[in-house]
Amino acid sequence: MWNLNTKTALITGGTKGIGKAVVEEFLTLGAQVIFTARNTEEVQQLETELNADGKKVFGFSGDVSKEEDLQKLYDFVVKKFDKLDILVNNAGINIRKATMDYSIPEFEKIIAINLLAPFHISRLFYPLLKKSGKASVINVASVAGTQDVKSGCPYAMAKAGLLQQTRSLGSEWALDNIRVNAVSPWYTETPLTTSVFENEERFRTIKERTPMKRVAQPEEIAAAVAFLAMNKASYITGQNITVDGGLSANGL
Repeated sequence: MWNLNTKTALITGGTKGIGKAVVEEFLTLGAQVIFTARNTEEVQQLETELNADGKKVFGFSGDVSKEEDLQKLYDFVVKKFDKLDILVNNAGINIRKATMDYSIPEFEKIIAINLLAPFHISRLFYPLLKKSGKASVINVASVAGTQDVKSGCPYAMAKAGLLQQTRSLGSEWALDNIRVNAVSPWYTETPLTTSVFENEERFRTIKERTPMKRVAQPEEIAAAVAFLAMNKASYITGQNITVDGGLSANGL
């Protein structure tokens, strides 16, 4: 039971960082995987790389915040799978600025990708998830959704909304045998955080604030996502697993 054998999974934002680690973890555990990303070249490269190992993986190029791309993604998925067992809403972006420095398009982009896209994707794939009979939706949120971690107000707003979306859908879809949970990482070593870690003073502050005195690796977040995707987590829904090296327990 500690595997994903026979499971079909869709992972958004799957070519880098946490998303890529989730793709690789799921494949190792026996799932068939479709992953998405906006960069066509990156999608093709990763698909070729993973299929060379004999894995069952399919890449899709598109922007999850655009309605036309979502419809193309749905058509792509139904050609490969007759049901969907796992949906991981991982795609996300951030623009770190002071609140008064955001333009309206920047704010709308952050909200669209981090909050609205998971809502629209979850609704779009609801019929395939319900058909599974044992489906799991995992939203990759952030500790920024529950406390101020200097990540920018729009990003924090989006992740807080994603956590409430998780709770609401977890309750609403429970009788459809669709579990909905979230994983909230603290700073993780990914391309999204490279610019932050290049600031030595900021990087030192992050580590000092964390009881384990280090940042997370993508594989550590992927492990929590994989657990929630398994049948072993069958009585867990509407919950948020915080993977933060002890940050939220520290009280600082």
